[in-house]
Amino acid sequence: MSPAALRRFRLILWALVAIAAIGATVLFVVAPPKSPGGIGGGSYALLDQRGNPIDQTIFQGHPSMLFFGYTHCPDVCPTTMAEMSVWFEQLGPDAGELKAYFVTVDPTRDTPEVLGDYVSWVSDRITGITGTPEEVDKIVRAWGVVAEKVPGAGDDYTINHTASVFLLNNQGGFEGTIAYGENVSTAVDKIRKLLAKG
Repeated sequence: MSPAALRRFRLILWALVAIAAIGATVLFVVAPPKSPGGIGGGSYALLDQRGNPIDQTIFQGHPSMLFFGYTHCPDVCPTTMAEMSVWFEQLGPDAGELKAYFVTVDPTRDTPEVLGDYVSWVSDRITGITGTPEEVDKIVRAWGVVAEKVPGAGDDYTINHTASVFLLNNQGGFEGTIAYGENVSTAVDKIRKLLAKG
């Protein structure tokens, strides 16, 4: 093969590589990979703060806010719970059927009773969710949540976890997130858009 022909051959190969890369990028943007059943998909058998059994269907039939945390959390969780209270207050009657869920990432310490005490100071519209470590791990993985135990002094520990609030539609499907510390008006606007979808 002559040097000129070799150069043409290389150019053609590089062009094919570029086309393949662009195609892969377009496919990822248009149809990003999904977990089995979509974000939040799968099934899990859990308990609410009253000890009542619940499963994935609890998120269906109304729009929801979903937050993962734990009652021993020193900063992110109490701040987010207080923010939720403000959002409900700002929405007033417009909140309609909106519900909120606090799923523990620390089921060993967060029994239904502990969760009940924790969520009750915020709003009666927030439901605490716990269960066995195995079932909690299922919902944590289903939503792609980070929950990493960090050892402390003695038997104590903290947990690094996802700090965003998930927004769910009437079918329990993922619609977006509210970031930790997000501006109140921005957060409330996001919730209003969720509610407007019906």
